[in-house]
Amino acid sequence: MSDVVQTHVDAGVGHLVLNRPRAMNAITVALGRELGAALARLAESARVIVIRGAGGNFCVGGDFTELEALRDGGPEALRPLFENFGRACSSIAELPVPVIAAVEGHAMAGGFELMQACDIALVHENVKLADNHARFGQIPGGGGSQRLPRLVGRQRALGHLLTGDRIGAQEAVAWGLAYRSLPADGFDEAVRAFAGALAAKDPQALGRIKRLVHEGMRLPLEDGLALERRMVVEHQSGESAGAGIAAFTGRNGG
Repeated sequence: MSDVVQTHVDAGVGHLVLNRPRAMNAITVALGRELGAALARLAESARVIVIRGAGGNFCVGGDFTELEALRDGGPEALRPLFENFGRACSSIAELPVPVIAAVEGHAMAGGFELMQACDIALVHENVKLADNHARFGQIPGGGGSQRLPRLVGRQRALGHLLTGDRIGAQEAVAWGLAYRSLPADGFDEAVRAFAGALAAKDPQALGRIKRLVHEGMRLPLEDGLALERRMVVEHQSGESAGAGIAAFTGRNGG
């Protein structure tokens, strides 16, 4: 793998950095391919994954220089750009560990789509977010036309997708696009603390909660509830749940 995606694991937290800072971490065929491979690799050893961008920006979307070159090759040349990145985004829901987007600077177009695909988004108070495809005569290709309406509803999604208006940190939280807005002073420390707290929790419980949410959202309510009942019985029958109960009762005198 080249260095367009960098990874390391520290204290159970897998760190994944999009590393094209001079291009504001714009997405290329190689970056999309390596993003997917890096996520799969980190999920084997980390309890939590944090995705960030190098150089103070998350990701501004597709690399227009590469996109223009690919256009000259026709549909077959273009397809890997969108398939690689789309597969990487879709894989996040299937990973057994929580994936956090730590978003600062610009997260535009594909970068905004990657943020939506993550399980949890923590945004810098000065973040600049937008699906700005329409501003450049483009349409979403990384899942934004499908994930955004599911996250914020049809009105907000269409209003945003058609205008490309920028969204700030507080608005992102209010819309349900981000879990928390973090202050500029201490942003890195707050991200580390949040990820570390998740990494300290029982990984089997976290993985099953994540699976319930992602699978349940694709099911009718009654089917989702049935899935939850099956899984909670399975979970309570295992050592993980028993250890948690023992620890709680021990702290509280039985």
